[in-house]
Parts: sequence; structure tokens; C-alpha cells
Amino acid sequence: MTKHFRRELENVKKRILTLGSLVEDRVREAVQAVERIDAELAERIVQTDYEIDEMEVEIEEECLKILALHQPVAVDLRFIITVIKINNELERIGDQAVNIGQRVMTIAKRPKPPFSYDYADMGEKVQRMLKMSLDSLVNLDVDLAYKVITLDDDVDQIKNDAYDRIKQAIRELPERVGYYINLLLISRHLERLADHATNIAEEVVYLVEGEIYRHAEY
Repeated sequence: MTKHFRRELENVKKRILTLGSLVEDRVREAVQAVERIDAELAERIVQTDYEIDEMEVEIEEECLKILALHQPVAVDLRFIITVIKINNELERIGDQAVNIGQRVMTIAKRPKPPFSYDYADMGEKVQRMLKMSLDSLVNLDVDLAYKVITLDDDVDQIKNDAYDRIKQAIRELPERVGYYINLLLISRHLERLADHATNIAEEVVYLVEGEIYRHAEY
């Protein structure tokens, strides 16, 4: 392949990592907004979502151009396919950060009830999974990618705990059901963030090993 083709591949890699860094920032802000019930920060997350959307479209267009012009094969083809898929996962992570922001904005308008679920642990695990998944992409580290996949169960358990405890809180304070439903949805959005990080890790496994890992038993 030509030097021009190699430069285009390297440019795509840099752009997907730049998008990954931006998405990491949004997720960190979303977790902070939940912990502080910070409506201003939450609104900023919602208002700046266009940045992720625009970058996602640009990266996809660049990948499609490379496919059309250079018709890559073997590992180069796998790389472009992986970038397209991870690009989509990152945009969806951005959407989940927006969803969390919207929930926080709603909650912030209402008086805080006696019970409020602490999402600090769940938020930390989700951020760590996302970072690890992107690091596995940078370093083509399959072992790290597998670690991300195994961590997904931990996040699922926290979501289930949140569901049980918030359900009990609704029984005790049914007049605050609106607040608690939004609090419950936050757990769902955080769990979906972990799912997308897991999907990224699975795509790294595909890139390195050439095997589709989705739906595998783990």
C-alpha cells in the first residue's frame, strides 16, 4: 500500500482516539453531575452533544472514503471495520451521557427525598471500563480488552442493587415516585455505558484476533 494510504489510516486512528478522549470527558462530567446533582453541568453536557455527533459523522465518512478508494484487505480492512463500529459505540456513549444529564436536570428541580442512591461506585467502574477499552485499542491489548468484558458483570450487579433499593423507596414514599423513577433511569444509563465499553473491547478482540466475540460465553 502507498504512503498516502498509510497516512490516511494513521489519521483515522488519531481521530477515533480524539473522539474517545472527548467521550471520556463527557462521561466524567455526567458522573460528576449525578454525584453533585449539578443541573448546570448536566445542561452543558446536553448542549455540547453536537460536538460528538459531528465528529462521529466525519470519522465514518473518512472510513467510507478509504474503503472506496483503496479497497483494503486483511488486517487493514479489519481496522477500518473496527473503527466504524467503535465510532458508533462512542457516539452512543455520548448519547447516554446526555440521557444522564437530562435525568439530573429533572431531579435537580425537585426536593431531595430522604433516600437517594449513591452512584459513585458505579460511575467509577464505568469510567474505568471506558478508559481500559480505549487503552486496549491504542495498544492492541487483548488481555486488557478481556478484563473490560469481565467487569461488565460488576456494573450489572450494582444496577440490580439500585433497582431493588429504589423500588423499596418508592413503596415507602409513593408520592416521590417521579424523583425515584429518574434516579432509577440513571442506573440504566450507566449500565448502558458499561455495555458500550464492553462492545468496544469486543471489537478490539476482533481487530487483533480476527474473531467475532459478541454473544460468546464469558
